[in-house]
Parts: sequence; structure tokens; C-alpha cells
Amino acid sequence: MSAQPHSYAADDPEKALKYAIQHVEGHRMQIVEGVIQTTAPTWDHENAAEEIREQLGPTLRELGCRAGSGDLDLPGTSNWYVPDLAVVPRELAKGGGALVPDQTLLVVEVTSDSNGDTDRIVKRRRYAEYGAPLYLLVDRQERTCTLFSEPSRLGYTKTDGPHPFGAPLHVPEPFDLELDTSDF
Repeated sequence: MSAQPHSYAADDPEKALKYAIQHVEGHRMQIVEGVIQTTAPTWDHENAAEEIREQLGPTLRELGCRAGSGDLDLPGTSNWYVPDLAVVPRELAKGGGALVPDQTLLVVEVTSDSNGDTDRIVKRRRYAEYGAPLYLLVDRQERTCTLFSEPSRLGYTKTDGPHPFGAPLHVPEPFDLELDTSDF
């Protein structure tokens, strides 16, 4: 752990925990419902995220956005997520530090054998609760893609899918594009 001075209140366990995982050298970590997890995706996992990034590329430039796997904080909870991909306005990508889900335009999670239910259930509920407008779940175990939209405190109210890999998936405004899922 780094010996840098801390910037959290010693009497705030949430901030202390989130600060601590950001300063473990050599590892990217997230906290899901209080459980610390290292993020070490496999190449096929990374391939799915990169396919999406490449297809979004021209639209991202038109919208003035960036796509990456930057940290997302869920204030008031013990959650600190590292999504596989999040699309944010360019000016927010320059600020450093974590963003909150309602500052994103799209969040993408790609399941792994070890975290499939976390992405399918927990993160879907939390992203909706924190206002992420679009949540794309690429379920590699089920070989499907599902797009969730219209977030509320109780979850997403609109679901498009699951669609089998290979079927095109329409990503609505502000993207308004057909996502080719055949190489996921």
C-alpha cells in the first residue's frame, strides 16, 4: 500500500475503504456489496469490450465522448465499480477520480464465470438505482446481450433482450446504432 497522506475522514469507513482499494499498487480493485474483488479479465472478456468500443468509436467522436473502464463510485454504499466499459462526456473524462453512474451515457459489463450473477443481478440493480441511463450486459455464459434502459430506484423499467450473439442490437439515442454482436 502506498504511504501517501490520506484524504479521507478517519471516522468514515466508506471513504476509508474506497481510498484504500485505490491505493493498492499493481492491482485494479472494485467493491461489490462490501466484498473486495480484483479485476483481472481474460482475453476473450477483453475482446468483447474492445469490439463494442470499436463499433462505438465514430459515434463517440461525434458526441464528444470517451469510452473506458474508469472507476464508478456509488456514494452512500460500500460499492466501487470498475465497469468493463463506460461512455462519458469528454469533459468528465478529464477530471480524474471516480464518476457516478448517472454521469455515464452507457455502462457495459461483460460476464465471467466468476462474476456472472454479480453483473446480471447486483450491478444491474445498482446501476439503475444510481441513474446509469443505459446498461448493456454481455453475458458470455448465456451467449446473449441485453440492453437495459429507463432507470429507476427500483431497477430498469425497459429491457431489450436477451438477444443471442450474432443478432444485431439497437443502441438508442444518443448513439442510435446497430451493434454487431457476432464477435463477442
